[in-house]
Formats: sequence, structure tokens, C-alpha cells
Amino acid sequence: MFGNSTSSSSVWFCWGKRNRESVLMRPRLPTSTQCPFRLPLPLPSWPPGSGFASGKICLGEIEVSQVSTLEKIWSCNEGGKDDQGASFYKPVEIPTGYFTLGHYGQPNSSPPQGWVLVAKESTDSGKLLCECEKEILALDAPSTSVLSDHKCEQTCCARGLRPALAKPLNYNLVWSSVTWPGRQDGYAYFWLPYPSDGYKAMGIVVTNTRNKPSVEEVRCVRSDLTDSCQSNGLIWSTDTSSPKFPFCVGNIRPNHRGIEGGGVSTGTFYCSNSWIPGNSIPVACLKNIDFNHSAMPNLGQIHALVSHYGPTVFFHPDEIYFPSSVSWFFENGALLCKRGVEIPEFIATNGSNLPPGGSNDGKYWLDLPADGRSNKVKRGNLESAEVYVHVKPAFGGTFTDIAMWVFCPFNGPATAKIGLLNLPLSRIGEHVCDWEHFTLRLSNFTGELWRIYFSQHSGGEWVNTSDLEYIAGNKAVVYSSKSGHASFPRAGNFLQGDKKLGIGIRNDAARSKFSLDTSKHYKIIAAKYLSMLGANDIPSEPHWLQYMREWGPTIKYNSQAEVDKILRLLPRKLRRKIEVIFNKLPNEVLGEEGPTGPKEKNNWEGDERG
Repeated sequence: MFGNSTSSSSVWFCWGKRNRESVLMRPRLPTSTQCPFRLPLPLPSWPPGSGFASGKICLGEIEVSQVSTLEKIWSCNEGGKDDQGASFYKPVEIPTGYFTLGHYGQPNSSPPQGWVLVAKESTDSGKLLCECEKEILALDAPSTSVLSDHKCEQTCCARGLRPALAKPLNYNLVWSSVTWPGRQDGYAYFWLPYPSDGYKAMGIVVTNTRNKPSVEEVRCVRSDLTDSCQSNGLIWSTDTSSPKFPFCVGNIRPNHRGIEGGGVSTGTFYCSNSWIPGNSIPVACLKNIDFNHSAMPNLGQIHALVSHYGPTVFFHPDEIYFPSSVSWFFENGALLCKRGVEIPEFIATNGSNLPPGGSNDGKYWLDLPADGRSNKVKRGNLESAEVYVHVKPAFGGTFTDIAMWVFCPFNGPATAKIGLLNLPLSRIGEHVCDWEHFTLRLSNFTGELWRIYFSQHSGGEWVNTSDLEYIAGNKAVVYSSKSGHASFPRAGNFLQGDKKLGIGIRNDAARSKFSLDTSKHYKIIAAKYLSMLGANDIPSEPHWLQYMREWGPTIKYNSQAEVDKILRLLPRKLRRKIEVIFNKLPNEVLGEEGPTGPKEKNNWEGDERG
């Protein structure tokens, strides 16, 4: 079993007893010696207030709790990521009255770490009835049929008296490992719960015997309380080169995410014995139909979270273009330019003369000062730098995303890599102003950090806490790449392009004496949901955040000419391949246009781009 502690008590781990029936003449794997991951320090006691870190969240008719104490059922040492296999677990130590929705799985390439939600009927579900339903229930002895037959335009009436949770009628065997030749710990059987009409299964159940699981093992959820979901990364797969054993297991996430998305991730998984792309997912996610943000942190808790988890950002030893505060950029001569107006105007320190709202219509843009301070401003000012924090709900308010935005007055030129050859580019990648960010995702059940998103130009990656580097306590390290300021979880050279051919744009990240401690140098610029909690001390959004146009001018230079210079140095056979790779690079890398600000990005309201 494994679990992450939410108090000062130590995390414990042990393997459950083996079931002799599961051996079936197959040699077992050695007992795993891999320890479960836990954060470097126990979680503190968060400041009081609201329902944050209370251990349970009401989704309307369903109340859920997060369980990270898991018992291993089956594992294998082949297939999946890096051909290291995967392990599958069931939740244990489930709170009284709650029911399992499905099991958990993860690749063996990372230490054991994970959770699943368990659910029970909410005692507050009566408040969701419409007024006419309440009148019927107020009768001396209303029959079930009276309420079930009641018709009303309000969708809540259609629910009748059907319970939110129901046992499955049966199970369908999706796949078993009996005929799979890989190294495994006994045999595994993957079962899909078969729900009653009007209900949906939420996850797969794994057993290490051929007997079907008990219908008491899990609960299915009434369809109107669920959300559709999609695949979100592979957990494990058998050898796809052998058509005799096609089987894959994947993570799931709700289709409807972002600030307004009510979809709730359950921590379970799906599996399929078909490799046909586009297959629908046979399980669902939960939906928060009582999305009142009551489990989100209040302002005092936000400050405590940033103070406890705020990463340290390291810049490359050879970095020239550092971040600064936005106010420093404005104070040192930044200009507001307007189409058709010959003389630009200086920007007020707080950005109050920037045109608010609208869209990126090309009428306005910002530029460097034109009075000799340009080179100074380009280099930024690390002493003034701070991260700008946007706090928003994720997964229907069961998680909190703390997005930390970093502003740099200038983005430097890129370096091309072609095999062993590194070619500095004189202009490609340059643009005035650069906005980059990384995002901390925290559980609203406990306040525990689960993942960090590292933004990398047009995309990025989520990294589990078990794969992060820590500098002090539970504070992780973020590496900012040289010139381009993309974020990475570790030092190294990260290629944007074709990794197999070794062709693309370099992103060099390394630790140096240049750093920014975001746990101390930050400013909360947006937490819209706080108004829904009735908070009085809501941070006001700065004027510059409402500026939706470009933060830099369109740079007129011929990037194709620079690419052609590189191509002429190479053998003819390589030229076409390299040209195709460079043409696929995103605008954020080639950088002829100035970037827009944080609020204009689609991940301001939506989920991060994977």
C-alpha cells in the first residue's frame, strides 16, 4: 500500500499478501523494492476558512473523498513506457459510507504515486430539487410514482427518486494476461462494470483471479451526474507489433475542463483490446453540478500555498535577456504605439493608459524605448522581477491551478541544432516582450501538490511531483531556457524539432547564480472565483492585464533567408528534411510577431495545452 500523508505522520508502505490462486504455474516477479513517492516535507496546517483541504467535496448529489492509500493487485515488467511495465492498485482504508468507483494504474517508470476518488450519496442533495418537487415531497405520503411521473421543464425533476449511485449488474471481461507472454506477477483480469440503464461505469476493476469481482466492489453513477471523458496518456500497453495481443490502458480526464468546466477526474483508467484510433472511452468522469467553489482556497490559503510550494526559477549561466517586473518595463520608457499615429506615448507605471478590452486587432502594440535605453531594457532587471499569479479552479473545483506568469522585456535569438552542428541564428526567435508561465496543480481535498505544468513555447508538459527536482522543502525547481525562457523540470538541452534526426531549435537549461524565488516574489493578479465565495479582500486585476493587443511590434525580417543560409551549408540530401522541420516550428519560436498578454491566451480560461 502507499499513500501521501496530509499531516506530520510518516507515509507507510507495504505489499499485500499474494493470492496463490493467481500464480497458475507462472513464475512471479521479485517483490518490488521501489518506495512510494512522498513530498520532502509533511504538509503544514493550512489557514482556516472555506471547505479547502477538508478531505471531502460535495458535487451536488454526490460527495467525494480522495484516497491515496492503495494496495497492489498486479504488476508486469514489460510493455508500456520504456518497456518497464506497469502496476495496478485498488483503494483501501476507504472512509465509512463511501464506495469505490474504479481502480488505479501507473507505469513502473515512476515511483508509486496516485489517488482515486471514492463517493457516497450527499446528504445535501435535497437542495437540488425544484420548488414543485419540494411541494410534492411535503405531502403526507407521496409515492415514488407521483414524483417520478411529475413533469417540469427543470431538468432536476427528471431525476425522480433514482439514487445517485448504484451497483453494477455484472462485469464484462475486457482482457486477461493469461496468454500474454510478458513477465508478470501472476495473471491479471481487467473487468468493465456493466451498469443499469441510466447509469455509467467510472473505471475498470482489476483482479488477480479468474473470478468476477463482486457487484459490491464498485458503484456506477447516474448518467446526469457524469461527464464525458477522453484519453489522457498511456499507462501501459502490450507489444503492438504482435496482433495477437493488442491491449492498452490509459488515463482519462473530463472533456469539459478549465474555469467553467464541471468535469471531475476520478483518478481511474480505461482499457481497450482494440487499437482502432478514435474509439469512444467506455467509462465516464464525474460532474460537479453544485459548482459553488466552496472547496477552493481563500486568499489567506492562497498565500500559504504559494509560500509553501513556490518554485525557484533558475536561468541559464549565459542568459542575457532576464525578466523584470511589468512596472519596471513601463518606468524605463516602454512605448504604446497606435496604428496611424506617428509619435508613440510613454506608458504609465501602472499601465492605466493602455487601451483595455477589445481584441488583438492590430491597432495597438508595445515597443522598446526609443531614447537610448533600448539595450538596457532588453536585458531586463532580475532584481525587480516577480511572478504574476492567476488562481483558478480545475476539474470542477476539486483541484486548484496556480498559474505563475513570468514577464521578460525581450526574447533572444534561437540556436539551431543539426546533428553535432550548432548554428546561432542572428534574428530568428527575437521579439519584444515575452510571457511564459508554469502552473502548480493542487488537490483541494488536502492542499497537496500533485503536478506542475511547464509551458514550452506553443505547448508544454505536465510533470508529476515524483519527477520534480526540489530545492528547499516542498519547493520545486523550474529551469528557464536560454534566450527563449521556456520552462523545464530539469537541466539539459531540449530539442524542439525532430529528436530522432537531432534537428531543430535548442532549448538549453542549466542552474546558475541567477534565480527567482517565486515563494517570495509574487503578486496575485486574478482569482475570479473569490467573489463567488463572498470574499471582501479580492485582489484587483492590474490595468495592464486588460490590454489584449500585442506586447511587441511585428518584426519585419525574412526568417526564410536565415533558414536558407543554413541549408546551403548542408548536403543536398538533408536540405529538404530540415526545411520541413523548420516550417513546422510554431510562431512562438520563429517569433516575427509580438506576443499577446496572459489574459489573451486560451489557457487563461481553459486547461493547459498538452
